[in-house]
Parts: sequence; structure tokens; C-alpha cells
Amino acid sequence: MIVAFSVTPIGAGEDVAEEVAEAVRVVRESGLPHRTDAMFTSIEGEWDEVMAVVKRAVEAVSARSHRVSLVLKADVRPGVTDGLTRKVARIEELLG
Repeated sequence: MIVAFSVTPIGAGEDVAEEVAEAVRVVRESGLPHRTDAMFTSIEGEWDEVMAVVKRAVEAVSARSHRVSLVLKADVRPGVTDGLTRKVARIEELLG
């Protein structure tokens, strides 16, 4: 599965980069395939391992803020691996 998620501290002010960096650090340390952009971090793996990483990322932000917003979108597709790169590669191929 691929999960795209965003963790945002509520009440931390306008600049939340430090808190978000803690969530991204958790994802990177997981060893799972991932990608971070300006809006979301995407992570790929099995259900339990991906959701465990999302939970730890939320906990990392929660340690710095008493309230956290989580936005999550999942593509649950058993048997598919390397979806993070294959999906983008296919679009690039079509754009040629």
C-alpha cells in the first residue's frame, strides 16, 4: 500500500517546520520507501508497517504540540510493489 499523509501541529504558530521535520525523521528512519513534498509524505509498504510509521510520526509531533491534525490518503493494492516510483515513471513516459 501507499499512504500519503500530512501531520500538522495545531496551535504551534505559522512556522511548523521543526515539528514536521520530526515526523519526516520517523519516516526516513523506518527504512520504507518514501517521498516528501511540500504538502505530503508518501510511504510504501505493508498495512501494519506503514500504519505503525504514521502512528510514530504523529506521536513525534504530539510530543511538541498538545493537538495534532492528521490527513491521510491510502492506495490499498495488495501485490503491488514499487508503486511510488512506477506510478510517476508511467506519467513521465506518457508525457514523453
